[in-house]
Amino acid sequence: MPWHAEANSAPPEAHGLDNMAADFLENLEEGQLPGSSLDHAKDGSSDWNGAGPEPQSRWKSLQRPALRATHFCRQHAQVFRWILVGLLCTAYAAFLLIACLLNFQRALALFVLTCVVLAFLAYSLLKRLLGPRLRGRIHLRSHSRLRLWLQRCLALAALLALVLWLCLDTARRPEQLVSFAGSCVFVVVLFACSKHHRAVSWRAVSWGLGLQFALGLFVIRTEPGFVAFQWLGEQIRVLPIIIFFSSVMSILYYVGLMQWVILKIAWLMQVTMGTTATETLSVAGNIFVSQTEAPLLIRPYLADMTLSEVHVVMTGGYATIAGSLLGAYISFGIDASSLIAASVMAAPCALALSKLVYPEVEESKFKREAGVKLSTGEAQNLVEAASSGAAVSVKIVSNIAANLVAFLAVLAFVNATLNWLGHLVDVQGLSFELICSYVLRPVAFLMGVAWEDCAVVAELLGIKLFLNEFVAYEELSRYKQRRLAGVDEWIGSQKQWISVRAETLTTYALCGFANFSSIGIMLGGLASMAPERKSEFSKIVLRALFTGACVSLMNACVAGILYVPREAPTNCTALLSTPLTNSSFEVYQCCSEVFQSLEFSPGALDNCCQFYNRTVCP
Repeated sequence: MPWHAEANSAPPEAHGLDNMAADFLENLEEGQLPGSSLDHAKDGSSDWNGAGPEPQSRWKSLQRPALRATHFCRQHAQVFRWILVGLLCTAYAAFLLIACLLNFQRALALFVLTCVVLAFLAYSLLKRLLGPRLRGRIHLRSHSRLRLWLQRCLALAALLALVLWLCLDTARRPEQLVSFAGSCVFVVVLFACSKHHRAVSWRAVSWGLGLQFALGLFVIRTEPGFVAFQWLGEQIRVLPIIIFFSSVMSILYYVGLMQWVILKIAWLMQVTMGTTATETLSVAGNIFVSQTEAPLLIRPYLADMTLSEVHVVMTGGYATIAGSLLGAYISFGIDASSLIAASVMAAPCALALSKLVYPEVEESKFKREAGVKLSTGEAQNLVEAASSGAAVSVKIVSNIAANLVAFLAVLAFVNATLNWLGHLVDVQGLSFELICSYVLRPVAFLMGVAWEDCAVVAELLGIKLFLNEFVAYEELSRYKQRRLAGVDEWIGSQKQWISVRAETLTTYALCGFANFSSIGIMLGGLASMAPERKSEFSKIVLRALFTGACVSLMNACVAGILYVPREAPTNCTALLSTPLTNSSFEVYQCCSEVFQSLEFSPGALDNCCQFYNRTVCP
């Protein structure tokens, strides 16, 4: 230790109390006590009278087992660590096995997550053991023609598989083709708006959209993926959402688990899409943190990043939501699995569309992961990490409340102004939502929403783009609550709720910070990290905002291609055979069949007429 050397080099009278404390600790390390016979022996004197064992030897004999145990533990620390890890893994494997044997469907989510983690660990182990040998034998880079033809064959196989899958899967649900056509339209529009058409990296675009589609297929279609994401949403829902999520994210950052997940996601996108390390890390971090926190992961490298990489950073911030705010949207009643899936799917899509709109034409300094590291946070221990995360959530809650109040007030003011202006020219009911319902209705239709629901979905898209996603999700939750309560679909000329499919696609389309109020937040955050590049950031922020909005729409298109109803059909005869006290969406569906058919009993008609007024009611 440095202070040991200083204590030995300085004269005794220069040390004072600090030197006495240092000598005391040093003597303890050497197995001596201050004032013992050894210290006296150094001065040539001893007070030992020869009666009984010497105190110094008695002290050494008492201390020797403890020193041996300490030395043994330090020498075999790695072995003990492996034993502990092995015991924990064995206990977890036994727990998972028992859970699967008792009820495999209930344990399916945990089983899927375990398999994903084991796959990454196995890959890391094989890469460390067999990586050098494989690199020495395989030289695809030296055979450019072989590599080119291999890429072409893979692309052709993927295209044929997609066409075949669409032909077979959309035979029963033709509305899925509308969503597929919409995704193609968005890609063509973005390519037309590209900064450098000839420099577009089609490898990044194709692989990014392919990863987005694969993630959507896993989450929306496959039972394990749907159960896993639904389970995650249920775990979040049952607790004080925002405080819990913020505290858990802080703990995960402290233990390093979140950095590991971000690095693995970034590695997958970087290997497949050929993007640089910094931009990929930022987009992967956007899955869990907000648009201002994700750039902090790459703050030391922001000043040297190319404009294309900065555009990716901005697009990723606009296309995703923060993990802490995810809990707020869930508290509104929005489907948790759709929110989580939308944020995960947005990461590869943001990289793909950003490289389509703003291709790389400069030489990047960060093509390799070497030298790019993630921070671990400032917490000193687990308790401090949990406490700091909970403290941050208080700011988030107050920010949410302030945003809702402010933007709802702004919306009310705009609607009042438009209503007054419309009244001057004999146009009744003019509002911001009405204007958006006409302007953005084609966009909602391209997502795959049924035409009768497009007006409402277009209103929500306009609110999200021009105001805030908070207000849009809050409005969507009102429509969902009316549907679940079994309210009549139309009251006069006003639609009270939208279909389950439209709700799902709208959830994907609204999931992102791409609105005009976020421009200042994005510029302020990046300019504080790299103030010398503020003018460059200002030139590309609108292009990144447009790209981020299109990423959310592409997510909705993928969800429209893959969405299939999961609700089991309701037994209307059994439901309406007993007296009902309140309505629900199932009651509304069954009553709609009763009003259109004469096959049901008079009791079923009486049950429906107490909730809905129709001409067939007595």
